[in-house]
Amino acid sequence: MRQVIIYPDIEDGGFVAEVPSLPGCVSQGESREEALTNVRDAIETWIDSAHTLNLPIPDDRHQVQICEV
Repeated sequence: MRQVIIYPDIEDGGFVAEVPSLPGCVSQGESREEALTNVRDAIETWIDSAHTLNLPIPDDRHQVQICEV
């Protein structure tokens, strides 16, 4: 299980989904749901690649706090 941050893509439209615990693991979609589906695939690909390269897979230790400013 991984924490995912989803936010609107202001420049191109749609949504961006990032996984803070997996550096460079980012995806996007036209809707929040599509971005979430796509980032699930990105997470699997990231972890499979790490296994193939014998690289460590970081734990998901990020704690999220939402601040409204």
